[in-house]
Amino acid sequence: MTEPHSMPAGAHLVRKAFAPPDAIGLGAALILLDDNREHWMKLTGLALGACLLAGTTWAQTAPVPMPRHSADTPAPVAAGVAALRDRALHDDTAYAIVTGLTTEVGPRPDGSEAEGRAREWAVARLKALAFVNVHIEPYTVPTWQRGQESAAIIAPFAQPLHVAGLGNSAPTPAGGLTLPVVYFASFNDLMLAQPGSLTGRIAFVSNAMQPTQDGSSYGSEGRARFLGPSEAAKRGAAAIVIRSIGTDHTRAPHTGVTDFAPGVSPIPAAALSVSDAENLERIVKLGRPVMLHLDLDDHQIGMRPSGNVVAEVPGTDPAAGVILIGGHLDSWDLGTGAIDDGAGVAITAAAAHLLQAEGPHRRTIRVVWFGDEETGGFGGQAYAKAHANEPHALAAESDLGADRVWRFGTALPQSASAVITRLTAALGPLGVVHGDKLVDGGTDVEPMLATGVSGIDLNQSALRYFDWHHTPEDTLDRIDPEQMRQNVAAWTTVLAILADAPENLLPDKH
Repeated sequence: MTEPHSMPAGAHLVRKAFAPPDAIGLGAALILLDDNREHWMKLTGLALGACLLAGTTWAQTAPVPMPRHSADTPAPVAAGVAALRDRALHDDTAYAIVTGLTTEVGPRPDGSEAEGRAREWAVARLKALAFVNVHIEPYTVPTWQRGQESAAIIAPFAQPLHVAGLGNSAPTPAGGLTLPVVYFASFNDLMLAQPGSLTGRIAFVSNAMQPTQDGSSYGSEGRARFLGPSEAAKRGAAAIVIRSIGTDHTRAPHTGVTDFAPGVSPIPAAALSVSDAENLERIVKLGRPVMLHLDLDDHQIGMRPSGNVVAEVPGTDPAAGVILIGGHLDSWDLGTGAIDDGAGVAITAAAAHLLQAEGPHRRTIRVVWFGDEETGGFGGQAYAKAHANEPHALAAESDLGADRVWRFGTALPQSASAVITRLTAALGPLGVVHGDKLVDGGTDVEPMLATGVSGIDLNQSALRYFDWHHTPEDTLDRIDPEQMRQNVAAWTTVLAILADAPENLLPDKH
């Protein structure tokens, strides 16, 4: 997952909070403490527990039989949809995919030889799963490469720091930089600094990210990474270090891309581990001058090959449009890219694979494993350009790990509103409710959504995700197989309804 220009699913503030999904049993659902409570009970067909007044408390309840259809309640879930959903809860195809990808390939930085191996691995795996029209759609990307990196406090208390360069960082001069630190408690404080005030200094921005179920704190606190280096450069800084954009308290730094505004020369930019940033902040607050040494051998190495891997479950009605789903195949280099985004490509492919076994469907399901999401979203842009003339019924991606899906959002034509009713009824037993948050899709499908294509978000819990996001800890053991199966069940349910929906899902121009 990347963005400065686009936030992840769940990166906008929402009006309501739900309980942590690991507290939600299958067949249980959460309710909102508002006037819509009875409405949600009817839509899900579940006996729902009453929440306590604290926004993070919850109650677990057992399912009750779906009420008979009336003008006020949705029709029962179609037997075929329910059967596929329940089968997915026992399917380990997704876990097998992400295990293979992280074990046999490992980290897959954009434009690297490893990313190329990942594409070949993906083609072989998707063909083995009996997908058709499996192929690579190549393009090239500007490529940044990490070298040796180190940082240390020189004075007043000498000690090493754990650091990771940010994507697009410039290198330091040979031998590194040793300069005084100027401390900013937040990105907003940095923005108040005057031009020229940071000349000959290293800026240190230390805003802290807190865990949220919807991931909204990544959007608010992530500005220190997305925009901070460019803003520090505008004010004359020789370099910048930031507190990692993460919710952990460890010595594992979080990397990620940063963008320099047009006309702004890149400067060395790095993230300190959260624990080291907290320690540096304590030292700064003692009121003594702080000297920092920073050495980054990070470079732009020019254009390199990348590509999207495409596979299909063919439909019977080309005029009904393609359902585009997927995630991104590339990853950062520090971990093995399990939660970001090996999980996403695995979950969506496993769901499509379950649909494939059920015979032909009205709409083609196209699975895309996008390249180069992390350093610019070039995969999504390349796909949108290559397939601009094809009718797309819907676009969606999975890119927030593999913890439970707790909410879904929709952006569908008004004429397809009945689809939302069916989705709500079928997803309810998984503990998934329909929310009113706008669909933001994600970096890979944003270019398609921008053309008016319908979209759906399946929001996973982000309470743990940003502990490991973009760190050396992004490894297979961070994935809970049971929660991953719930993801697959949610995606399978959505595909089972959308692939054969009689309603028109195409934008008005079609």
